[in-house]
This record gives sequence, structure tokens and C-alpha cells, in this order.
Amino acid sequence: MSEPKILLPDAWTEGNISGIGAIVRSTGDKGVINGVKLEPFPVFPDDRGYFLEVARIGKGLVEEFDPTTTQVSAALSYQGTVKAFHIHRHQTDFWVPVMGVFQVGLVDLREDSPTFKQKNTIYCGALKPLQVIIPPGVAHGYKVVSPESGMLVYVTNRQYNPADEGRIAYNHPSIAYDWETQHK
Repeated sequence: MSEPKILLPDAWTEGNISGIGAIVRSTGDKGVINGVKLEPFPVFPDDRGYFLEVARIGKGLVEEFDPTTTQVSAALSYQGTVKAFHIHRHQTDFWVPVMGVFQVGLVDLREDSPTFKQKNTIYCGALKPLQVIIPPGVAHGYKVVSPESGMLVYVTNRQYNPADEGRIAYNHPSIAYDWETQHK
């Protein structure tokens, strides 16, 4: 895979409309950022709790991940926490929110993408079990919107490399992503 040509928001010649972009509920929805993929994951509850399978390397959304470079991590975030925005030139992220409810914000920064500058929002987690593939060049972040903490398990196709990790302020004016509760 070639490296995407990323245009960071500081270089944008025009601002962006404030908001959350298209709300995405499934892969078939219109307006999904090019290369972003969603799939539901099964949860198996019983009287002791629940079980869910995060991923099978070599199958499903992570079928192309190389098992020799794949990394599995988890992040616990308290209610109301915003972690945004991250961007990678090479790394693909696979997110599985296993506890709580997340507002996932995405913005396409790939200048040659048909969905360049497009924003998406995905509400997922305990009430909407979705796994999400985030390709290189798509800035991503989240806010925990449930009353309880959220746990995100994520699998990356490459081991952590600080040189590949970019950060953009959650409130960058050119992205203009609205992290406030929408009251819709």
C-alpha cells in the first residue's frame, strides 16, 4: 500500500463547516469515508456476564493484518473524555469498543481521496457493538458518551511507531468537529 498524501488542516485554504458529519450506522450507509469499514461483532451474554471475540487475525476486517507486526492494545477512558485527533501515514487501526458507548469522530485528510475533508460520526459500544477499520490518512478520535467509563480494545497492523503517529487538536478550527452533545 502506498503512503497517502495527507493534507493537514493547517494547510487547508478554506475552513470547514462545524458539525459531526454523516452519522454512520453500518457499512452500507451513504457518506462513509472511503476505506472505513464497519461490522457488527457478536456478544454472548449469560448469567455470569458476557463474552465477545475481538478479532481473529487473518479473518474478517483484520484479514490482511500481518501476525508478525500486529499489536493489540486497550484504553480505558472515563466518562466525557475526548481523545482526538490521531493520524497515521502507514498504520491501520481496528477498533472494538467493548465497554461503554463511544462517539467516534473521523475526518478524511487524504488529499487524493474521493471523500477528502469528509467527517463521519459512529456511535458504538455496548449498545451498538461495531468494530471499525480506520485506514491511514483518516484522522480519528473519540468521546466516551456513556455514564460509565469506556474500554476500547484496538488492534493495529503495525507495532507502535511514534514517527507514524500524528496529533491534531480535538478542537482544530479547520476540522471544526463538534464534540458537544447534539441533543437530537
